[in-house]
Amino acid sequence: MLQWVGLLGLIGLLGLIGLKHKIPAGASGGVIRLFGLLGFVGLAGFWIGPLGACGAFGALSLWGHPQKRLAKLAPLGLLGIVGIIVWLATAL
Repeated sequence: MLQWVGLLGLIGLLGLIGLKHKIPAGASGGVIRLFGLLGFVGLAGFWIGPLGACGAFGALSLWGHPQKRLAKLAPLGLLGIVGIIVWLATAL
């Protein structure tokens, strides 16, 4: 099951949508948009399950996106918490 948890990180690649559909520079939340880079961490999910699941945080970069359709994808980034929980469960 641990290997399937890592695939949650692929959700983080949704954060890269912000590169194609730009958010205006003056919009608030510039720091949270840096979470989009964590989407690349999701690729590690093929090898390291919990680390890959943490990559789901990359989708949080769509939070507050001007296009409401894309902003609705941002809550999926909270699935990165699953990666932290699994990592703690396997480490203990």
